[in-house]
Amino acid sequence: MSRVAKNPVVIPAKVEVSLTADAVSVSGPLGKLSHPLTEAVKLTQENGAITVAAANDSQHSRAMSGTMRALVANMVQGVSQGFSKKLTLIGVGYKAQAQGAALNLDLGYSHPISHKMPAGITVETPSQTEIIVKGMDKQVVGQVAAQIRAYRKPEPYKGKGVRYADEVVIIKETKKK
Repeated sequence: MSRVAKNPVVIPAKVEVSLTADAVSVSGPLGKLSHPLTEAVKLTQENGAITVAAANDSQHSRAMSGTMRALVANMVQGVSQGFSKKLTLIGVGYKAQAQGAALNLDLGYSHPISHKMPAGITVETPSQTEIIVKGMDKQVVGQVAAQIRAYRKPEPYKGKGVRYADEVVIIKETKKK
């Protein structure tokens, strides 16, 4: 059994979990998430916790038990607290502005960039050089943050571009004559 799958997922007070034969659904104050189940994993709900076990002793089943436990734990945290990613813009004239379900970016190109947010994702801009992506699905929040970062990745000589708040960019030395 996976070491990750040995720990049960504790369900908070305001979160409800429903298990069916082919999916697990989690609903809470922020919304509802569901994920399909595979036949390689068995989920049981008892005493306010969900335990995950491998259905058989195959390598795939043991690996999927840890994966499914992590997915269920992320779903429970997502509907109760939510997830967020913070991005910063480094560069002269680089700025961001949130307008409803879109993010307008000026990243040094000849044209402005308008990035539409998918359903369930909100974006905030506390300042012109900070972007906070929030949502209840961890995978979608990370994907949207990666798409925004891909518009102008940090370059290694001056460090200009869109980067995660905790990202470290190693600056290269320029070529000497």
